[in-house]
Amino acid sequence: MPTKRPAKPPSAEAAAADLLTACGQLIRRLRAESNNLELTWSQIAALSRLEGGPMSTAELARAEAVKPQSMGATLGVLEEEGLVERTPHPSDGRQFLVRLTREGIEARQRTREAKQAWLTSAVARLTSDEQADLIAAAAVMRRLADMSQRAAS
Repeated sequence: MPTKRPAKPPSAEAAAADLLTACGQLIRRLRAESNNLELTWSQIAALSRLEGGPMSTAELARAEAVKPQSMGATLGVLEEEGLVERTPHPSDGRQFLVRLTREGIEARQRTREAKQAWLTSAVARLTSDEQADLIAAAAVMRRLADMSQRAAS
């Protein structure tokens, strides 16, 4: 059944709150459906960041807004699991770069495939009108994501 639009559009604040809730629920569901290795959110985030290429522990910590010590602990577990490996930094002998191993790359691929499979199955259960609404909403969400803070003011 297609979603009916309310007679009076919600306020921007109400729309934002509803969107945050819905996005959070969807993200948690996707994580649950795809976390076949039972990794923590921090571990998943670090693996995801490393898909872009090797990074130092400090760079990863900054990117994830955590303390380097916390990131070091996260990476230690991932290294024990064989998902990442440390290599000497090419220009700074005091640092190491962390990169995905083949097992780490495969784990990321399995995670991505599990998310895609679950989401495809869920979307297939929607009506054609709901699917069209979802496609339209995705376009609006991309537009929101591309808005700079200055342009929003």
